[in-house]
Amino acid sequence: MSAPAARATSVRELLPADAERATLLGRVWDPATGGPRPVVVRGEEVVDLFEVAPTVSGLLELDDVVEQVRAATPARRWRLDELRDASEDGDPAAPRLLAPVDLQVIKACGVTFVDSMLERVIEERCAGDPERAAEVRAAVGSAIGEVVGSVVPGSAEAARVKEVLKSRGLWSPYLEVGLGPDPEVFTKGPVLSAVGPGASVGVPRFSRWSNPEPELVLVVDSRGRPRGATLGNDVNLRDVEGRSALLLGMAKDNTASTALGPFVRLFDEHLTVDALRSERIALRVDGAGDGFVLADENDVGRLSRTFEELVGAAWGEHHQYPDGFVLFTGTLFAPTRDREVPGGGFTHRAGDTVAISSPHLGTLANVVRPTEEVPRWELGLRSLVEYLCAQAGDGDTRSIVTDP
Repeated sequence: MSAPAARATSVRELLPADAERATLLGRVWDPATGGPRPVVVRGEEVVDLFEVAPTVSGLLELDDVVEQVRAATPARRWRLDELRDASEDGDPAAPRLLAPVDLQVIKACGVTFVDSMLERVIEERCAGDPERAAEVRAAVGSAIGEVVGSVVPGSAEAARVKEVLKSRGLWSPYLEVGLGPDPEVFTKGPVLSAVGPGASVGVPRFSRWSNPEPELVLVVDSRGRPRGATLGNDVNLRDVEGRSALLLGMAKDNTASTALGPFVRLFDEHLTVDALRSERIALRVDGAGDGFVLADENDVGRLSRTFEELVGAAWGEHHQYPDGFVLFTGTLFAPTRDREVPGGGFTHRAGDTVAISSPHLGTLANVVRPTEEVPRWELGLRSLVEYLCAQAGDGDTRSIVTDP
């Protein structure tokens, strides 16, 4: 008999440090019914919430969602360790964990930390060539780093710094969104495109300089209220974005380029949004075959803009999201340790295991694969609506999709 496969995360690591107090929503692929079910974690099990609301988006529209999910009597339940195993094994015939959101639009904020802002400028200055990174990093850091380090974005001081840098020929679109009045907000991926814990994340073969981006992700309802949070990996192709900021979509939005999870932790009496303002998000990359280990962290407390500013830039009178949205809040993480090319910093290899964790949100672990080899994205909105219709049994989706 062969030995059991080594797991990227134990069940204990999957969950927050105070899991017994946390209200954790997720999604499970249920082969018995042929579709996704919203669930809540209860001890070593997860239980079905489909009868409370058939989508996570619908659950988060309930003002008393915490009370309702705690009181729910499940129609079915699954063992958490078995779901974890099937997710990491990629077993399509077994119940497994999915990304813990569904109808929400996947939005992201960029350049929200000074350190990562400088790395974006470096990418731009080296035109995406990792072999020039060390040289350009030293030049840009000495010219810009001390000037912008303590400036509040959108302030009068930031405007003065902007004029000084422009006069030196050092202005950049990244400095505009890092120092100017408006943050960068973009659509990271289509609805339902995110992968969950244990799944593969993809890096296309056309990229030779890629990074994970460990981030705190706010989960926001249709009224602009953050209802919970999860972890995210905003996989980024640095060589592509470095060639041109207008290639952001190509750099950010590819199959399996967005990972979310393991669960959405709801804000309740045990966790408020304020508690996450100083969250530290750890990242560990274990290299495949080369013994490479990279460990770092993203200190959310060093965000240059508040959660409220970021949410307000995405949602408001200028833009609504009827099914809610998730918002990547940006990352401090920009690895400069060389892996392959001297002076080139870090890049992924196929087979890398990426683990993103924090005390309040658990661990999101994924394995890097070539995008062309990860499972195809096939469960889209049409398939979800057809599943919901089949579960309703009467072909009427009005109460299922829009008014749970």
